[in-house]
Amino acid sequence: MTAPAAAIDLLCREIANPGTQWSLGTFGAIAEFARGRDEPVWLSQLPQSVSAVTARGGIALKHDVRCRPFASESITKTGWGQRVALCLPAGECAMNRRPVLTELGIDHDALRPEHRGSTLFDLGLGALQADFCVRIEDRGTIAQLRRHAGRSLFEAGNPAMALILEANPHRVFIGQLGRIEVYQPIPPASGKSPEGPHTHILPKLLKSGRTHPATEPIPDGWIPCAHLYPPHPARDELGESRPFDAARHDSFQLLIGTFGHPESLATKRRVVEAVEAGEPPSPMTPSRHSRASIRIALRQMKAAGHASPVLPDWLASFDQACQEDHEDEASLHHDG
Repeated sequence: MTAPAAAIDLLCREIANPGTQWSLGTFGAIAEFARGRDEPVWLSQLPQSVSAVTARGGIALKHDVRCRPFASESITKTGWGQRVALCLPAGECAMNRRPVLTELGIDHDALRPEHRGSTLFDLGLGALQADFCVRIEDRGTIAQLRRHAGRSLFEAGNPAMALILEANPHRVFIGQLGRIEVYQPIPPASGKSPEGPHTHILPKLLKSGRTHPATEPIPDGWIPCAHLYPPHPARDELGESRPFDAARHDSFQLLIGTFGHPESLATKRRVVEAVEAGEPPSPMTPSRHSRASIRIALRQMKAAGHASPVLPDWLASFDQACQEDHEDEASLHHDG
């Protein structure tokens, strides 16, 4: 199977899986899409795109021959995260990078027909690989926002953000590969994000200008424009612990074998073979991402109930709490 065909097969398979979750955005601003297993959904798998739309939100992604999926795992405080980044070449991922509130006009590409007469406003966050918009239907709110177009949302005295929060509009995050729309209400500043589709915007992280967390080993020259998160073997869809699911684990290891970094996979295999052979831990000085791979392999063996008598020694040697390896896991990228 060619690389583009493998990418298309991946999207078609995962869009139909209610346990797979999705995100689109950048470091500091992200939209997430998820659906319940029994939630009504409108699915589309066309030659040019895939989509899933529920009453709470929707996602649509294009089949793009430039897109390279990249599967990876990362250390979290209590376990590990897993994801597949949908990447584009750095020179081909850019969106409009508007720095101020901008009216874009009618949203003809809205995922639901009844929304294709509403007006989009770009919030003007200026990020590289995504435009962050709200979709307004009320004419009065549209007229008020027009008065503040051309100004930064964060400008002192600008009432635009308060107007947006009061209107509670749909959020529409758009990239070169597609879009995620969120129909659920914006939670209050003191509130918890709702289950299912929702968005996060953290201006302090946006100011860093980073395109993804440092813990995510994206190849040089590529930018993650969207992510998918297949069901985690040790966490449920809400991130709570669950009994280890070997089938889920094996499924993602196949994805790493197809779309992951060969060095990471080889490192994990060496560690598993050494532990299974009863070898004591030996000194290693790998790169940051290889070190994470060692710890992930050990945590996965522990979660799977591996009975090797040397596993505790390996965990004691290599899996010490290390802030640098999960410093930005809370960067808004969901990790199941």
